[in-house]
Amino acid sequence: MKKLFAGTALAMMASTGIAAADAHSTSACLITKTDTNPFFVKMREGAMAKAEELGITLNTYAGRVDGDHETQVQAIETCIADGASGILITASDTSSIVPAVEQAREAGLLVIALDTPLDPIDAADMTFATDNFVAGELIGQWAAAALGDEAANARIAMLDLAVSQPTVGVLRDQGFLQGFGIDLADPNVNGDEDDPRIVGNDVTAGNEEGGRRAMENLLAVDPMVNVVYTINEPAAAGAYEALKSIGRENDVLIVSVDGGCPGVQNVADGVIGATSQQYPLLMASLGIEAIAQYAEDGTVPAPTEGKNFFDTGVALVTDQPVDGVESISVEEGMALCWG
Repeated sequence: MKKLFAGTALAMMASTGIAAADAHSTSACLITKTDTNPFFVKMREGAMAKAEELGITLNTYAGRVDGDHETQVQAIETCIADGASGILITASDTSSIVPAVEQAREAGLLVIALDTPLDPIDAADMTFATDNFVAGELIGQWAAAALGDEAANARIAMLDLAVSQPTVGVLRDQGFLQGFGIDLADPNVNGDEDDPRIVGNDVTAGNEEGGRRAMENLLAVDPMVNVVYTINEPAAAGAYEALKSIGRENDVLIVSVDGGCPGVQNVADGVIGATSQQYPLLMASLGIEAIAQYAEDGTVPAPTEGKNFFDTGVALVTDQPVDGVESISVEEGMALCWG
C-alpha cells in the first residue's frame, strides 16, 4: 500500500533527511518528450544531479520527436523489465500512455508525471508541474492590464500546441482567456469561445516554424491582430518573425509561457511582452527525491494543498509591470532561467 508524505516546497522535501540510496538496489527512469528541447534538457540535468547526489542509478529515455508516443511506451516497458523503483515521465499522449503506466504501477513502480498531467491525472501516483492554468492566467491578466481600455477592442490570435489538445495546451490557452476577461465555454476545449475579439486558433507544434506558419494563417484571417497568445516561447519567436515580415513587429503584443533563457532574453529585447516562467529542474529533482523516498519506505508525495498535483511554481517575467499582477523583472528571470 503506497503511503503519502507531505511537502510543499523543495526546502521541505530536502529536510526530510533522505539518505543516499544503494546505487545497486535503487534505480529510476526519466522519460521525456524529446531530448533536444531546452526544457527537457534542463529537466534531465536536474534529475541526473539529484540521482548522483542520492546514489540512484538513472536511465533516461526520450521520444525521437515531440509526439512520439510509441517510443515512450517502449521505454516504460524497459524500465519495468529492468526492475526500476520509479519512473518520471512527460507524456506525449496523456491518455494513450495510461495503459503502460498502469502496467508499471501494477509492477510496483512509482510513476510521477512531470510538467504534463496524465488524463486522468490520477493515472500517475503524483504529478509535479507548473499550474499551467495559472501560467496562462498571469499573461492574460498582464496583457489586458497593459492594453487598458483598448482591451475591449483587442484582436487576439491564439497560437496553440496541437489539434489533439494535450492537457498543458488547453490549460494555458484557457487560463490566458480567463485572465484577459473572456468568458470560457468548455474549459477543457480550445477554440469554442464566442467572444468576437478572438480572431481564431491555430496550431504550432510548439516550435518556431509552427509559430511562424500559424501567425501567417491568422494574419490572413485578420491582418489587424494586435494581441498574440503563444503556447511557448519558440512559437512566440516564430510569430514575431511573421509579424516582422509585414512590418508589424512593434505594434502587436505577444505573450507566452516557459521561462527559458532565450525566451527571457526575448522579453528583454521586446519580442515578447511578458512570459510565465516554469521550473523544470525543480520538477525533476523533486521527482528523484520522491522515488528515493518511495524506495526507502513506500511513501508517495502528497499534492499541494487545494490541488490534485504538486505545484512547482510559476512567475510572470516582464520589465513592464502592471498594477494588480505580481511579476519579477527580466534580471530576476535570467537568474532563474534554463536552456
